[in-house]
Amino acid sequence: MKKILYSVLSVILAGMSLASCSDKFMTDFNTDPSKAMSMDPNAQLTTAELLLNGDLGMVEIYRNYLYAFTQQLMGCWNTTNYGGRHTLADNETQRVWVTLYSQGIKNVVSGINNSEKGSNIESALRIWRVYLSSVITDIYGDCPYSEAGLGYIDGISNPKYDSQEDIYNDFFKELAEAGANLDRSRDIITGDLIYDGDIESWKKLANSLRMRFAMRISNVSPEKAQAEFEAALAADGGIFTSKSDDALVKHMSVAFSFGQESYSDYRGNSLSQLMFGNDPSNNPSFVCSTFYNMLTEKNDPRAYSIMRYYFDGFMSATSPDGRIDITDEVLEKGVKVYPRDPGAYAWEPWPSQFHESELIAAAASSHPGVSFELKYELEPKIATNFLRSDNPGVIITFAETRFLLAEAASKGWAVGGSVSEYYGAGVSAAIRFLADNYATRIITDGEIEAYINANPVVEGNAEQCRYAINSQAWILHFTNPNECWANQRRSGYPRLKSPAEYGFGQFLTGGSEIPVRLPYPVLESSYNKKNYDDALSRMGGTDSWNTHLWWDVD
Repeated sequence: MKKILYSVLSVILAGMSLASCSDKFMTDFNTDPSKAMSMDPNAQLTTAELLLNGDLGMVEIYRNYLYAFTQQLMGCWNTTNYGGRHTLADNETQRVWVTLYSQGIKNVVSGINNSEKGSNIESALRIWRVYLSSVITDIYGDCPYSEAGLGYIDGISNPKYDSQEDIYNDFFKELAEAGANLDRSRDIITGDLIYDGDIESWKKLANSLRMRFAMRISNVSPEKAQAEFEAALAADGGIFTSKSDDALVKHMSVAFSFGQESYSDYRGNSLSQLMFGNDPSNNPSFVCSTFYNMLTEKNDPRAYSIMRYYFDGFMSATSPDGRIDITDEVLEKGVKVYPRDPGAYAWEPWPSQFHESELIAAAASSHPGVSFELKYELEPKIATNFLRSDNPGVIITFAETRFLLAEAASKGWAVGGSVSEYYGAGVSAAIRFLADNYATRIITDGEIEAYINANPVVEGNAEQCRYAINSQAWILHFTNPNECWANQRRSGYPRLKSPAEYGFGQFLTGGSEIPVRLPYPVLESSYNKKNYDDALSRMGGTDSWNTHLWWDVD
């Protein structure tokens, strides 16, 4: 009996051994040794940082809609057709939602899960998660936040839509906690394309973003806004104190390409690439008359650093090389120019004075051997400096923090300085920002002082302060379209007129009012219907782009 039992046990053990060997073989066979078993959270931070200005597919939404809504660009087919004429197109309006959730939020949430709790990389990822989420909610409103990115981790495939108020309340908590947790004695952050892992800079970033978000809610929740703003100023590490604190994502110099591979190449600044245009000689980025008038009527010394007049007939197909600058001739001759009104295409209405014989002769004398036949040369275009692939991706700057402090001072908040002091510092920093980061003309201290004196802020006049400060912020945020649109809606400045008031009402298929949010992707109504419907019920039942966000009560 014992022998039989021993035999049976031997067979069972042998079978178990064979099964174990078989399982190990199958596991080894199906495991790719070239692939990592888990992602380095530092690498995930790198990817998430590059997305904002590096993803060519996503940033199309900036040129197609956001720049049209802020009325800084107008005239090229993309800008006028979509944003300028209020044309709803789900495949375009969904771009930020689809990209940031599937890549940005997915990476930061996974990176947080892969990080040691309390580590510096975890804190940096938490701060970056807040920033990416702010871009999403400031464009769409209520959205997945607390359950976003948890599909693989917790099996949540249909995340709920948090209210924007709840999202912002968590922003303040996360920034305060993550900023306080950062500690130079802990792990080194690698792969950071903003501060190279500098802990003190990340602390300042957390506190400065907290100021931005506090001001964002200042019209809907003024007491909370003041408390959070003042707490950010007093927080460990402080806020930005100079241009060296600017949060700028580094990009590389690469040849522009609009082939399929370019949509997964984040090295270059894709926002610059889109301003360059995929057909640069025929579809460049033109300046809107709203932006043009603000710069020229106030004698802004930045005017012809931001916009220029070019003959683009010899422009390269892969870089902004080959443009012929005829700005001096245009200005010297006093030739009539044609910035595009909101809702207008570059060719509609067609300018009446394209064939300026004196201008052609002057341009030809300055550029021998060039045959000029004026086409779009009398319409101001974005200066070449902003079309470089190694331009930085802008998150938040020292100049912006001065404008935030100026507005806080105008509200009577405890910020330790005067409106005029902070406003002047903001304008100065905003003007210098261009030369420092885009190699534009260096504007002298005297020019800056004269400009500030001619365009002052009037202390004690709350509405004038709001206008002056936020009109300057609008110019500053030209290279940061997400923040530009958000702050213009929040502050109400500059006041913008609908394209309908310029005679294009019959073309505005999405309504005559300038949209104040973008609709959710259509597929959300199928794939995440219950949570989508819950969000719509808080918006009056309709996914309208004329429904104001929670903080937008101006």
